[in-house]
Amino acid sequence: MSYVRPSLLLRRALGADAVATLASALLMVLGAAPLAGWLGLPETLLRWAGLGLVPYAAWVGWLARRDTLARHWVGLVVACNALWAVDCLVLLLSGWVQPTPWGEAFLVAQALVVVVFAELQFIGLRRSGSMTAARA
Repeated sequence: MSYVRPSLLLRRALGADAVATLASALLMVLGAAPLAGWLGLPETLLRWAGLGLVPYAAWVGWLARRDTLARHWVGLVVACNALWAVDCLVLLLSGWVQPTPWGEAFLVAQALVVVVFAELQFIGLRRSGSMTAARA
């Protein structure tokens, strides 16, 4: 297994991702009813998506505070962010929901933000110092 000592960029990108994800999760869970009407997205979708983000935010926040990281965990975070971006765009383009213009902006903004996090995390991972399994 390959480990890294996270670069400052990786640590900050993971931390910012965790904070932004938790803020989005709380917004979607606690504000699902009013947001549903404003965004044109189903209340249940917003609430369950928000609930699903809570453990993810906790996990990414935990990773951001580690002195060493398994390289594949960071790769999984990057992949999850990429998948979230694709999911937002599929939801927007599929016709499964009929978002308002604010809902369209909400989905596009989420896709763009997580793509930026994924890119920063990928660059931060490449800047991180490699370690052998025995030293980790």
